[in-house]
Amino acid sequence: MGTVHARALDPMPMQGPELGVQADDIDLPEPETEAKQEVLENKDVVVQRVHVDGLGRTKEDILTYEIAGVFKAKNLIDVMKKSHEARQKLLRLGIFRKVEVVIDTSQGPDALPNGLDVTFEVKELRRMTGSYNTMVGNNEGSMVLGLKLPNVLGRAEKLTFQFSYGTKETSYGLSFFKPQPGHFERNFSINAYKVTGQFPWSSLRETDRGISTEVSFPVWWTNHTLKWEGVWRELGCLARTASFAVREESGHSLKSSLAHAMVIDTRNSTILPRKGALLKINQELAGYTGGDVSYLKEDFEIQLNRRLPWDSILSGSLWGGMLLPIGEKPTSIADRFYLGGPTSVRGFSMYSIGPQSEGDYLGGEAYWAGGVHLYTPLPFRPGRGGFGDLFRTHFFLNAGNLCNLNYGEGPKAHLKKLAECIRWSYGAGIVLRLGNIARLELNYCIPMGVQSGDRICDGVQFGAGIRFL
Repeated sequence: MGTVHARALDPMPMQGPELGVQADDIDLPEPETEAKQEVLENKDVVVQRVHVDGLGRTKEDILTYEIAGVFKAKNLIDVMKKSHEARQKLLRLGIFRKVEVVIDTSQGPDALPNGLDVTFEVKELRRMTGSYNTMVGNNEGSMVLGLKLPNVLGRAEKLTFQFSYGTKETSYGLSFFKPQPGHFERNFSINAYKVTGQFPWSSLRETDRGISTEVSFPVWWTNHTLKWEGVWRELGCLARTASFAVREESGHSLKSSLAHAMVIDTRNSTILPRKGALLKINQELAGYTGGDVSYLKEDFEIQLNRRLPWDSILSGSLWGGMLLPIGEKPTSIADRFYLGGPTSVRGFSMYSIGPQSEGDYLGGEAYWAGGVHLYTPLPFRPGRGGFGDLFRTHFFLNAGNLCNLNYGEGPKAHLKKLAECIRWSYGAGIVLRLGNIARLELNYCIPMGVQSGDRICDGVQFGAGIRFL
């Protein structure tokens, strides 16, 4: 929470472990000061002035929105709460390394008997910062080097260059981010990037060079993102043994698309939640703004988590999506859905469910997947209250299907086809939560409903990532 300094006589009503009177700030008792203390403790107060000390390149107008709530405080405890909230907002801007708060009685000829002055002592970030870290994706890892210029124009803008080298993907990109003053969750960003990825399950290599713009904003309890993306895609074969169907997809294409995402997330954690729910809906329309790729793509994700007795958690997930080609040109292998692996339908190899040709998986235009999970503490609770709490015993039941649809048949035929040849699996294992970065799973899986062409992982399967079914 940081340190909030309140200059007055002891005792004073305090709240929170880090709100307190500093010993150096206590003055000798005087009758007039005692009278003023009584006013501060038992009557309303007025915040007369708010100062921000330590500003360099930051414009003061961007801070006015963040600290305005302090003036609405009516008593001393409220002043401390509002000051803490303002401090959190200032830190959220990502332009300060340190923010401290000092609350003092007002001084000067215009000072009121119950007047207070609040001072925020800030220390700005350097003009340029660098970072080096590792990231865990869906069963892949990468090394990330970053160069960041925070507060470029003085109003919480951010210019970032990032290079990532991973086991299956290499990328670099430049992005500019700007929030709306007073509403950090409303922001705009523009990105330029190049991404080269390898997809061994399809014997495919893809290189994307593109630009994108995003606008994010909240509406009631939902968060929305509008995005335009223009990308030049180059598809090629990863191996000489690639099937003819993959070779036929090779070449260049230009995609221009409009996308919208809506998210409602009440979970207490994105990695291994104990409670809350998630609803995520994505829509993408390609071809309307140009390019030679045209389709309409819809997908959703639902997750529910509920606490049970004995520190157990019951979780349920449902994914689904549909890809509708527009015009006579078929959909591309780069745009279709893929299913299977330790992060989706466990017991099957990575993206090894659905249409395939000569061992290369081509993806599908429609899919669904669902799962029920029970997470319990480790038997006998070793390391309870410490390292052992990062581990969970995991019991699961997964199911799903991926296929191509004939859109001239109608919804009933589509549902019937999605209900045929359902792959499912069950098993148990151990989950390790790596903070808020990723989670690891080691499961013993028993795949069922296996169809011709599917690759299974019968037995022990390891998974690492941030998004699991």
